[in-house]
Amino acid sequence: MRVGIIGATGWLGSALGQHLLSGRVIPAQALVLLNRSGPRADYHGHHPHWAADAAELVALADVIVVSVRPEDWPGLALQAPGKLVLSFMAGVGADLLAGSGGRIVRAMPNAAAESGRSYSPFWAAPGVTPEDREAVRRILGAIGTTDELPAEAQIDLMTALPGSGAAYPALMAMAMADFMAGHGVPEAIAWRAVEAAVCGGAAMLAGRPQRAVELVAAYRDYRGTTAAGIEAAEAAGFPQAVARALEAATEKARHLVAASPT
Repeated sequence: MRVGIIGATGWLGSALGQHLLSGRVIPAQALVLLNRSGPRADYHGHHPHWAADAAELVALADVIVVSVRPEDWPGLALQAPGKLVLSFMAGVGADLLAGSGGRIVRAMPNAAAESGRSYSPFWAAPGVTPEDREAVRRILGAIGTTDELPAEAQIDLMTALPGSGAAYPALMAMAMADFMAGHGVPEAIAWRAVEAAVCGGAAMLAGRPQRAVELVAAYRDYRGTTAAGIEAAEAAGFPQAVARALEAATEKARHLVAASPT
């Protein structure tokens, strides 16, 4: 399998290239790269092939990974007839991607791709073969875990939730730190307290996220300080605020690209 990455030095493209090579998913000679700033002498300690343009990359690769900003898609004018096109772009639907002539798969990795811990669900358009799906799983497996989604519209939901990476935990951490600072706690100590709650607490859900229901119920039943906090957060609209955030992000994902490629 020969893989071409368009946007090879961007956040996600670089993470994918690094883990494909370090995990020995493919050898360096089977990796073809393209970016706007031009070739680099060293790419994560390897020397893959740098294509002069998209046409050369398509000619040399079996799978074309498109990891550019959604607004850059129309100008790319990609033509990849007969090739598997794996898009990492939010908001660029299969109807637009189909203009490339390729077999289309949309996936949504997140920032944890950098450490090989991304959750990257994908959706496959009609015409994608079982062999294509296996190739997609191998590629996405290099940066973490994946599932196949039954409907393309769910990619927008995944853009809003796992695609957000650390955004919402970071937002909560900031609010907690501000609360501590507002009560005179020194900044360094406030952030250590936040780390204990956000990072240490979340570790209890790692590998078993469904335990969240059990944990919240246990805190409620204990009727202690945390139960009082949970009830106050709910009364202030915490669940509704989270839902509104995800709805807004999903809606944004649906309208990132207004024009079709020419």
